[in-house]
Amino acid sequence: MGKHDHPHVEASGASLAKAAQSALEGAGEAWTDMRAQIFDAVAEIGKPASAYEIADIVSQKRGKRVAPNSVYRILDLFVANNLVRRVESANAFVANSHPGCLHDCIFLICDSCGTAVHVDNDKISGGVRAAAEATGFAAERPVIEVRGKCAECQ
Repeated sequence: MGKHDHPHVEASGASLAKAAQSALEGAGEAWTDMRAQIFDAVAEIGKPASAYEIADIVSQKRGKRVAPNSVYRILDLFVANNLVRRVESANAFVANSHPGCLHDCIFLICDSCGTAVHVDNDKISGGVRAAAEATGFAAERPVIEVRGKCAECQ
């Protein structure tokens, strides 16, 4: 991902769901009821959530069981289309608040309350990509995770 000199439009609530729908449909994928419900569940949780947690929320709303493997498939589609970010160390997912903008992932993860803040810093991620390239490694999807305590938990 290259350098991005532009303001971000941080979406939330209905505008976030609409932005996600537009991005997915723009990629040639359908925005089904199930996909909408899974996206809404990820966005509503507000912190990294597992596919099992998401499946439980969607199951309750639908009134019937939704299999976690179905949720994983949809989450993989969302990650591939930049609607959701994967917190690798927790095998959990968070909604991307600006799905139309591509950046490498830098997460600040609180070990006390579990929140994860996504930071866009192309200088840092560019340095990681350059270090990888210097060794002959082609970085396809860098994810940087910093664990510690958020301001609220300190």
